Parts: sequence; C-alpha cells; structure tokens
Amino acid sequence: MSRQVRARVFAQPLALVVITFIGLQSVRFAAGLPVHSSCRANAMKFEGWDAVQLSNEWLRLTIVPQIGGRLMQVEFAGHPFLFVNPRYKGNYIAPAEAAKLGHWINYGGDKLWPLPEGQGDGHWPGPISDALDDGEYSLTTRTLDSRCTASLQGPPDPRTGLRYAREISIGSDSPEISFHAVMKNASDHPIYWSVQSVTQYDTADSHNPQDYNRNFWAFAPINADSVYYGGYQVRVGLADDPSFAVSDGLFRLHWLYLENEVWLDSRAGWLAVVDHSSGYSMVETFRHVDQAEYPGKASIIFYKNGGALELNEHGMPTVRSAQPEHAPYYMEAEINSPMVRLAPNKSYAFDTAWFPTRVGNDFRGVTSAGIVSRALSACSSPNGLRLVGSFAVFFPGKLKAYVFDDGGAEPTVFALKNADPREVVNLEQNLTAVKSASRISIHLEDDQGIDRGMLGEVKIPKRDQKSAECQ
Repeated sequence: MSRQVRARVFAQPLALVVITFIGLQSVRFAAGLPVHSSCRANAMKFEGWDAVQLSNEWLRLTIVPQIGGRLMQVEFAGHPFLFVNPRYKGNYIAPAEAAKLGHWINYGGDKLWPLPEGQGDGHWPGPISDALDDGEYSLTTRTLDSRCTASLQGPPDPRTGLRYAREISIGSDSPEISFHAVMKNASDHPIYWSVQSVTQYDTADSHNPQDYNRNFWAFAPINADSVYYGGYQVRVGLADDPSFAVSDGLFRLHWLYLENEVWLDSRAGWLAVVDHSSGYSMVETFRHVDQAEYPGKASIIFYKNGGALELNEHGMPTVRSAQPEHAPYYMEAEINSPMVRLAPNKSYAFDTAWFPTRVGNDFRGVTSAGIVSRALSACSSPNGLRLVGSFAVFFPGKLKAYVFDDGGAEPTVFALKNADPREVVNLEQNLTAVKSASRISIHLEDDQGIDRGMLGEVKIPKRDQKSAECQ
C-alpha cells in the first residue's frame, strides 16, 4: 500500500467494536426489527489508484486521497453516479507538473473548492490543479457504533491561505451519506472565502457512452424573493438555453450537450439529480443560513459541460468542443457555504448529506422522507378510503397513514406497506373508512421506529365529491 493510504485506525479496539455491534443487532432481532449488516471500510485499488471503500448493504463509496481527497465514485444498488474521467484513470499529475502543462487536470468525482472564483484579489483562479483541487491528502478510517468514517486532511494552499479537511461517513441502517467539510485559515492573516461542494455526475448514455443521456435532469426550489430575474441567473453560456425551465416553484434542468453555468439563490436546502433513463436519483441537502452573504448571492450552482458557441479567428460563429473526447459528458452540482471571514488558525465547518434512491417516472418535489413522483391523493370508494401516490424513500421502513377528523382528536394510524430506497413505492391502497375523516397524512417510519417525516398530506373529499386523481 502506498504512503497516501494510511493504515486503518479504529477509535476503539476492533474486538470491542464487533461485540458492540453484535449486541445492538441482538437487541434489534429480539425486538422484531430488521437487522442490517455492518458497514465496512477496506483498502482497495480503484482504476489503478490506491483507494479506500466505505460500504454497507446499499452503498459503495470509493475515496482516492492522492488526488485532492476525492470521493471518486458512489454506487447505490449497483448504479454508479459519478463521472470518472477516462483520460486520467489511474494517473496522478502533481500540481507543479500540471502547471507546466498549462491546463487543469480534471479527474472527476466529488471534491471541495473555494469561492469566489475568477481573477483578481480574493478570487480563486480555478479550476486549476493546486493543493486544494488535487493535492495529496492523508486518510484514516474508523468504525464506531455501526458507523464508518473516512477522515481526510489536505495540505495548506499558500495562494488562498486555506487548508481543507473533510469527513465522509455512512451508517449500517440506511444509504444516507454524511459530509463534514472544514476550511481552515492556514495563513498568518485574515481571509474571506466560501467552501463549495463540487460533484461531477456522469451524463453519458449508459448503453452507448459515445452519446449523452437524453433523460437526465436536475431540480432545485426557486426562491420566491430571488434577486435573479426568473429565479436563476445564467453566468456562462446561452441565456435562453432550452435546458432551463421553471414551473411549480422548481427550477428544472434537462441536461443537453451545451456548456452552461446557472446560479440559484435557493433557500430550501436541497437539490436533486435525477436519471429517468435508469430510474435513480441523488438528493443533496444542506442548511441555508438566512441573512448570510453567499458568493454572488448563490447557494446552488449547476454547470453543464458541452459544446459552446464562440467566434473563430474570422469573426464567424462556430461550436467549440462538441466532441466527448474534448468535452466529456458530465454535470456539476455545486453547493456553496456562506462567505466566512477567518482569522489565522480559525476554521469553519460545512455539513451536507446525500440520499441516493430509486425514482419514478415523474418528479414533484422532495420532503425530509423522500421524493414525491406522484402526489398523494385520497377519495372515498365503495371499500372505504382509497389512497394513490408514488414515492422514493431515503430510509428503509414502512409507510404509515395518519387519518384526522374534524374534531381534533388523536389520529387513527394505519400501517400501509414496507418501503426500501432500492424500490419505488407505488401506493394504491384502500383503508377502512374512518368516520368523520377530513385529512390524511402519509409518513415514513424507519426500521428504528423513527418518524422520518411526511411524504404527502391531503384533505379527504366528502363522499358526494369526486376526486379526478382517484378515478
């Protein structure tokens, strides 16, 4: 094993960890709750790089510390999400060597960048190969209380004064991925930066990698009080790019092979990347800080790689980089922290979480429990109350219906069906009629008995009223 992948380090002896986990699993088994296998952290080779893999029964995360502490791939139920640049697989070009080549070495995957980006004081002149983007990180792993964590520590960057560290962790009972990113002032003077999570998703056609995926989407809620006209601002590329649309309070990006960058000042704290061709989705969540200053006002940025319109040496329009060998198929989903002023040796932490799941044929929005593909509807039927909806869940568990009456009494609770993130939950179910029922709410209760939140809520129409969605 190379020096970049250090020996596995446990916060307590391995035997104690195993005994603790077995004890917890025995308690769960005795209580009749589902038992999941433990997460694991293993050294491995990935595409020629030394790597570490975190895994559980849903996930495989592959981390390559040598190239900027990148999370190079996320596989959920066997489906890979991230772009890995075939041009550089297994290679490492040190930042000093990359500077001689005169161009950025884009390995792909997920990493941390600083903002603002551009030229001049207080700007990072990226994307460039430097200590932040692809410096050699140290890596240790630990397994504690059924949770596996990779801790990454990067080198200081003299240009920005920043030093990055991050922890990537998974549990043993769900596919949730947690990120704890820290930017530290490694200089001797105050600095002012935002830390950015930058994730490159693969947008190639899985059946024909020489073509792009024609059914790849991204979504984020629009800020009703946006400083941008229409709720978003195009910063690079065509202002009227047909990829972009807004409806039902959502910014909708239909990926097309046109280079573009679009900024959103969304406050809702999530974005979703949806591959309708394969039926998989990734939801990234964060906490928006109201009244804080964000770089360029943006909390979310989407960048589409692709062909770009420009003028040639004769002043005639031409399309640049319209071949995948020059402009590979990928999209960046970027989440920004607020701008933070750091005194020497001070740090700032930025926490995000990802939720991979299956997804239905439509996308209506995100709740704390999952994705809504078809909104919940309810109507009276000869057999009682009929429920219809389609969802993707973030945690394994079961759906429960809470039926309320007009009198404000405690709701009547019905157990509906089991739910797993690896399967779309299509709800078509009849409930025994509840007298004076006026409202119904569907919640996800996870395998630990924790209510993960609501997937949908509707008023129940009276028996003499017709509900078109329930016909």
